[in-house]
Amino acid sequence: MKSKKTLVLGASTNPARYSFLAINRLRNHGHEVVAIGKNEGKVKDVNIISARPQIDDLDTVTLYLNEQNQKQYYDYIFSLKPKRIIFNPGAENEELEQLAKDRGIQPLEACTLVMLSTGQF
Repeated sequence: MKSKKTLVLGASTNPARYSFLAINRLRNHGHEVVAIGKNEGKVKDVNIISARPQIDDLDTVTLYLNEQNQKQYYDYIFSLKPKRIIFNPGAENEELEQLAKDRGIQPLEACTLVMLSTGQF
């Protein structure tokens, strides 16, 4: 299986958070991960940063932010030209989904953890 470079937006070092679990499982499945969160830290071998770096060859953005907290990232997400955006439970956002479709990016209302465990990622 080919590694899919993935941006985890809303990353957390808190083991109780789904973004923490997603980073671990993505790495366990061999995917390259860039993690952006409010607070810097580390999960497994992935540094959580608060900056917005340019990321080349990005396959997936997986969102762990609510709709209000996503707005500040719209331009950044689109500048990265991902193939798809996964709206995890609690991150659904009709406006961003439509903007993504308009730019040829596939929006998915899904759970990254479930997709990984069922081989759909």
